[in-house]
Amino acid sequence: MLSDTNAEAGQKVANQLTRDGHEASFVAADLASDDGPYKLLAEATGLIGPLSILVHSASPQRREADHVLNVSEETWNQMLAVNLRAGFLLGRETGRQMIENKIKGRMLIITSLHAESPRNLPHYSAAKAGQTMTMKELAKALGPHGIRVNAIAPGAIPGGGFDAAGAGLERLTRCTSLRRLGTPEDIAGMAVALLSDRFSAYVTGTTVVVDGGIALHNWIEPLDL
Repeated sequence: MLSDTNAEAGQKVANQLTRDGHEASFVAADLASDDGPYKLLAEATGLIGPLSILVHSASPQRREADHVLNVSEETWNQMLAVNLRAGFLLGRETGRQMIENKIKGRMLIITSLHAESPRNLPHYSAAKAGQTMTMKELAKALGPHGIRVNAIAPGAIPGGGFDAAGAGLERLTRCTSLRRLGTPEDIAGMAVALLSDRFSAYVTGTTVVVDGGIALHNWIEPLDL
């Protein structure tokens, strides 16, 4: 089951998955609202029953202009609400359901390299750093029930919240050890591995970096490679 604030785009993805032979449904939800996470979880369990897998990858669009001296309180609150508050509430409530139904489930949170590296986007960096610790707290608390919780920190993946056109693609590529930007498939492969008990049955409470080696370089400050 998929969810997003963009109903048209979300339904399009669900329709494509259905055409590919999968069972998929979509529900629109605003995780920035007070009751958004609860409504989403209620609709999800109503449609497909108790969850065994949860992936939290929602995040508002970030703008390079929202630096320390310019970001508004509204923008700050929305970023933390969707990433941090909603991520915790969805993880906690899903964990409670898993325990109640004796499901040894798996959770995955999409964080960011900026959880460890400030980049003049204080609301985004703070939200992602908080997500990393939320993942660890969930993993510690839910582990005794057989529930695994991990995170992925992607590198430069054009699309979604990353404005590829305005980010200096050539420079980012040169700052990446593998000399290419990432693709959604690069992240999806690792996500499937972390959510699979075949490949990651003994992995919990960790963040896997999938970045082509960009974190080995200082891709934020100007440099001459």
